[in-house]
Parts: sequence; C-alpha cells; structure tokens
Amino acid sequence: MAFLRKHGHWLLTLYVAFVFIQSLFFKFSGSPETVYIFQGKLDPWAATLGLPGVFAPGGIFSAKVVGSFELIASLLLLAGAAWAQRRELQVLGAALGLGVISGAIFFHLFTPLGVAVVNTDGSSDGGELFALACGVWVACAALLAIRRDVWLAWLARLAPRTGR
Repeated sequence: MAFLRKHGHWLLTLYVAFVFIQSLFFKFSGSPETVYIFQGKLDPWAATLGLPGVFAPGGIFSAKVVGSFELIASLLLLAGAAWAQRRELQVLGAALGLGVISGAIFFHLFTPLGVAVVNTDGSSDGGELFALACGVWVACAALLAIRRDVWLAWLARLAPRTGR
C-alpha cells in the first residue's frame, strides 16, 4: 500500500501517456480508421448542426488538433511525474487530458460514432476505444485527486480576499 501511495501517480501517468501516445500514429498519419471516425462519422454529424468541417482536416477538432493536445497532455504528465518539484505540470497535464477525453466520451455517447465503433468494412472495435477513453478519464481524475493540494492552492490564491 505504501508503494501505491508513493508511486501510484506513475502508474496513472504511464497509462494515460501510453493511450494518448499510441494513438498519435493514427491521428497524424491519416489512417483509414481515423479518417472514418473524424470525417466519416463526426463531421457529417456536425454538419447537421450547422458546423460543417469542424472535424475535417484543418478543422478546429480535426484528428491532428486532438492528437496535438493529447501529446501536450502526455508530455506535461510525464514531466510532472519525473520532477517532484514540478507537480503543477502533472496537474496541468491531467486537467488537459481530462478535458480532451471528456470530449471523446461525449462524442462516443451522443453522436452516431457510438460506443462500439463500426468501421466501413462492417467490423467493430467492440467498444475498445470507448473503454480506453473511460480508463483515461478515471486516471486523469485520480491524478487530479492525488495532486489536489496543488490546484487547491491555485484556487486559494484566486479567491477574493475579504475583510479581516
């Protein structure tokens, strides 16, 4: 138990970084799976809401933009875990990761993408992407709980000072 208390943040950090970093090849290379998800499912859905192109290449939520934020979150998490005196980096990485992955979970649940992604060839991922996203969400939330002293101190500095 003492090991987990002292080093558990590493396990959470490595999980999030692994999931995010292993997906970068797909997002940055324009793999058929990524094109199908972003341009075949999400962009047509967004177009029905009057937001065409937001998931297309060059769009505000394109695969490369999402991948870039995942990379930044991973680097912040790893840097904050490696340097004990820079835990705020881990907090920033966990917060960014939580934001990115909350978007992914939203799109799995509330768009035609679905929990189990069905590819153009009819095959399904069986919910693997969604399960990984949920795991990342839990890991980022746990990291924020572990490092609550850091962000609670930030909030305390932001709170207005009232009369004495």
